[in-house]
Amino acid sequence: MQNILLPVFYLPPISWFSVFLDPENEVTFEQYESFPKQTFRNRTNIYGANGKLSLIIPINHTGRREMKDIEISYREDWLKIHWKSIKNVYQGSAYFEYYEDKFQVLYEKKEKFLLDFNLKSIDIIQKILKTEKAQSLNEEYIKIPSEINFREKFSTKIETEFEMEEYYQTFTDKFGFLKDLSILDLICNKGPESVTYLKNIK
Repeated sequence: MQNILLPVFYLPPISWFSVFLDPENEVTFEQYESFPKQTFRNRTNIYGANGKLSLIIPINHTGRREMKDIEISYREDWLKIHWKSIKNVYQGSAYFEYYEDKFQVLYEKKEKFLLDFNLKSIDIIQKILKTEKAQSLNEEYIKIPSEINFREKFSTKIETEFEMEEYYQTFTDKFGFLKDLSILDLICNKGPESVTYLKNIK
């Protein structure tokens, strides 16, 4: 077994889930890091009718910077907007209707903290995938942790270095295969085969 330190993302990318569910990895989630902007901590990428679409959770600027203290802003009804976008994009996919009710739960309750919302999104995905991966939260920020550090591993700006097979996506015919989108994309298009797919990522 190896100890892994993972950041907590919103409906994380496929590559994140491949690391998280790897049976060789014992996972600790980072909650004390200073909140970095423009990362998957408050955004997820889906396949929209015009290509990659980023859904971003707005945050309150309270002056608090630790991930565990970051509060979600509800000045706009982003819960409704995100859910509508997801439905519009994936209702034509092979498996969306099977999981729609489970996904919808995420957008029915206003969580105060981003960390809690993200943990809820990961929990929902685990229920859909029928996985029961245990994880713990860290107890302090350590600049050079003893665990294998994945805090900066997943970038919104650089293409992933993880190797993954192409699969059919809703708008493949239009824009081709988009790599390493939200786990949501994989589940809606591959359904029960998603766990096997994750195991084959290198």
